[in-house]
Amino acid sequence: MTQDHGLGFWLDKRRRKTPDKPAIVFDDDRTMTYRAFADAADRVAAVLADRGIGAGDAVAYLGENSPEFLQVLFGCAQRGAVFVPVNTRLAPPEIAHVLADSGAKALVYDAEFAERVADGVEAARVAHVFLTGGGAPGVPGLAHHMRDVSPHPADAGVGLDDPAAIIYTSGTTGKAKGAVLSHGNLTWCAMNCIVDYDVVSSDVALMISPLFHVASLGMGALPVILKGATLVLEKGFEAGRALALVERHRVTMLSGVPTTYQLMADHPDWASTDVSSLQKLTCGGSAVPLRILNAFEERGLSFSQGYGMTETSPGATALSPAMSREKQGSVGLPHFFTDVRIAGENGERVPAGTVGEIEISGPNVFLGYHGLPEATAAAFTADGWFRSGDLGYLDDDGYLFIADRLKDMIISGGENIYPAEVESLIAEIGGISGVAVIGVPDERWGEVPWAVVTLRDDAEVTTASVRAHLDGVLARYKLPKNVVVVEELPRTASGKVRKPDLRARFGRRG
Repeated sequence: MTQDHGLGFWLDKRRRKTPDKPAIVFDDDRTMTYRAFADAADRVAAVLADRGIGAGDAVAYLGENSPEFLQVLFGCAQRGAVFVPVNTRLAPPEIAHVLADSGAKALVYDAEFAERVADGVEAARVAHVFLTGGGAPGVPGLAHHMRDVSPHPADAGVGLDDPAAIIYTSGTTGKAKGAVLSHGNLTWCAMNCIVDYDVVSSDVALMISPLFHVASLGMGALPVILKGATLVLEKGFEAGRALALVERHRVTMLSGVPTTYQLMADHPDWASTDVSSLQKLTCGGSAVPLRILNAFEERGLSFSQGYGMTETSPGATALSPAMSREKQGSVGLPHFFTDVRIAGENGERVPAGTVGEIEISGPNVFLGYHGLPEATAAAFTADGWFRSGDLGYLDDDGYLFIADRLKDMIISGGENIYPAEVESLIAEIGGISGVAVIGVPDERWGEVPWAVVTLRDDAEVTTASVRAHLDGVLARYKLPKNVVVVEELPRTASGKVRKPDLRARFGRRG
């Protein structure tokens, strides 16, 4: 039997080392041990094997946080199949693109998404479709199929360089691109988190962010599982419920975006909830506002902040709580097994304090974009460093500061929105002669998308009409919260819209 060095062997090791340790807590107080977790993943692998799904085959998953999400991930890993988590907020055409582009041979999904996946399953000719849990009337669920198989030893011989997952990231030119993450990428990202966030086996981590996000998966669930700690899975986020779970399960670790922490601090139960068990708070997506830092520090809590992207599995840097004040505004130092450098316009290294493109190297950097060799080649320098597309600088101590996003990406409530994707669809609306989508500050979501448009003679559009045109085509978080009509869009000499001018005009520096 070929030695397996991928994620697929993790649970068998945990079953031997800590069989009775709680691995997952779900549905309030139901608990799954590492033995039961490993046994379930074995059965998923057997279900896939019985259907001829093996090395390199894509298996998509569309569902909320649940034990099955992780069972399917690790079942795929045993077979050498590639796990494709799908954002539950995507519209039907976006889901169809993910299924077709990844070449998914199987799809596992929650019944509530049946209507949204129907067209995509047919168009992509997905061979095997499973409902999660017990299924629906007349349609056996994945759990039924798992009971009908006999697990057998995995013999896939998966290596660290083999693909483990394809995670779709919104593209700068429209269609989402699939970032291919290897078993090694996810393993080394987990190791970075264990080292830099001091994950220990006694930790209890509350997962309030969806696992289809690479941050929740790569920096939340996987380090906890690798270390043999306990995950508390929540299907969605509600601030009061999250606070109650922290108190009930003596949660030690919590990951989120600024919006989630703000909603918790603003909740009526904040002051009365026992949060003394919390030791490790991590926050990504954007900087933590000073008001939120203060609110948590008043309760004796502080944050680790960081920077990364799907292509880096996703962590690139981390700012320790001890430096959150001294290095306020920084996203920290490179993770332990990751390096960061700043490149000038011609690719040259630049001195500390000089703004340039952030480039990243390390075993957590992805393999490339699925089926897009030209985009993959363009994403790397000649010496193999990943070009982030973001601008920043390193200070004299090596701490990274983000200066701007070359791609004009908007981060709203932790979700990435690429303006080009939205702009291309708005441009199809009759009467619109020009469009630019920008991020505008929002107290709850950090920032939200606005569309600034110019119109042809006598044309009229409203925010409602633009949103109606996009609804059902794009995920709702991508829809503009406001549409502003202007006489002329500011442009450079070459005709490119000057988005910094629009952001300055409508409330955002930049």
